[in-house]
Amino acid sequence: MSTIEIDDEVYEAMQIPERERPQVMKRELAVSLYARDILSFGKARALAEVSKRELQELLGKREIPRHYTEVELAEDLEYAE
Repeated sequence: MSTIEIDDEVYEAMQIPERERPQVMKRELAVSLYARDILSFGKARALAEVSKRELQELLGKREIPRHYTEVELAEDLEYAE
């Protein structure tokens, strides 16, 4: 596991309860990297530590379109049959 260093002043300035900060930051990073097409949906979900549904809801609330690859389409079609 890697660590991201954040200046103490910045960390303390967050308007988020301290116990919630690590989880909120992971979700924010995951959503941002997904939106920029840097992370796949699955990797963003893993980083955010949420279910598929929860990540879909996060993306929906921010109006971030779901990236849907041909591989995912093929998997969905195979599952539907």
